[in-house]
This record gives sequence, structure tokens and C-alpha cells, in this order.
Amino acid sequence: MNNFFFGIYPYIAITVMILGSIIRYDRDPFTWKSKSSQILRRRQFVIGSVLFHVGVLIILFGHVVGLLTPVVIFDAIGISHSAKQILAMSVGGIAGIMALTGGAILLHRRMTDPRVRANSTLADTGILALLVLQLVLGLLTILVSLQHLDGEEMVRLMSWAQSIVYLRSGAADHMAGVNILFKLHIFLGLTIFLLFPFTRLVHMISAPVRYLWRPGYQIVRTKRHPAE
Repeated sequence: MNNFFFGIYPYIAITVMILGSIIRYDRDPFTWKSKSSQILRRRQFVIGSVLFHVGVLIILFGHVVGLLTPVVIFDAIGISHSAKQILAMSVGGIAGIMALTGGAILLHRRMTDPRVRANSTLADTGILALLVLQLVLGLLTILVSLQHLDGEEMVRLMSWAQSIVYLRSGAADHMAGVNILFKLHIFLGLTIFLLFPFTRLVHMISAPVRYLWRPGYQIVRTKRHPAE
């Protein structure tokens, strides 16, 4: 099971995420949107959205740089494993609390406001709940990391991530002996990748590039009633 979850499942999740996103954009481009409900309840939305998005962006950037940068580079610039772990815990902890606070506000809003709930789908509420749970697991891993600051478990996680991304063999071997909270955090993260193309999360990889060359004017037509 360790080999499946951490050696095979990552490629299943990443493949579905990439191919599913391409197919959705090709077949249903008009569903490719964030489906914002800001107009229904603005104040709570703005506070929750800003906290959530800023926190998540910091976390994503930290994960990409921290996990995919080869260990030899950190060694070459004089950053020890312990220092890297403390830095990751500090920045990740602050960003995680921000994102969790914002996510909790957005989830509460989506589940308790009748108008927002009426305009939400199961996928909308479900993916937000999974993201909040993922943030909780991520913050709990900090408590585990505090028990040993030697950075060795961090190195194992880096070796696993780099083995997956750089197509090296034996990726699952690096996860043997890793704390269960880290394993649950990674598994849920991969599951979110798997669900990515079927939810509103697709708007994360969109940029309004077309606005740069679209016409400066818009044609607006009124609906005319036929002459009686």
C-alpha cells in the first residue's frame, strides 16, 4: 500500500489533473471560472477570500521551492537542514493560519447563508471542505516537526517529491517510516490534484491574457419585441 499511495497514486492524480483540465477547457470552456458569489454577501467574502488566497499562495510557493530544490543547493549556500525546517515551520505556520482562518470564514459563509448555499454545488462546498481539512493537517504536521528539529524527515519528504517530479525510481521508499500525519497530508493533497479538473479550482491556472488584445469596445444588443 505504501508503494501504491506514494509511488503510483501520485502519477494517477497528476495525469488526471493535467489531462482532465485540458479536456474540460476544450469541451466546456464556459464552465472554466471561479463562480464567485461575492455579489451575494460581499463583506465576509472579501475578508475570507483575501486571507485564504494570500495564505494558500505563500504555502504553494513554499512547497514548490522547499520540496523541489535539490538538497545540495541548500548545502552549497550554507542553509542547514535544521534551519530550513525551522524556516518552513515559521513561514508555513503563519501562512497556514491565515489560509485556515479565511477558509473557515468562506466555508461558514457557504454553508450558513441561504442564498450562497442555494447557488453552490456539492463540488463547491466539498472541495472547500477538503482544502480546510488539508490546512488543518498541514498545521498539525508542525507539531510533529517540533519534536525533532534535525531536518531528517524534511529531507525524506524532499527526496520523495523530487523522485516523483524528476521520475526517479524508488520514490515510495523515502516515505517508509514517515509520520502518519505527513502521509495523510500528502495523500489528501494528491486527492485534491485528482479532483482539480472537476471543480472551480481550475481558475487557479488561468490568467486574463486575452484582455491584452481584445477590442476596446463591446457590442450590446437590446431585446426588441416584434411589432404587433
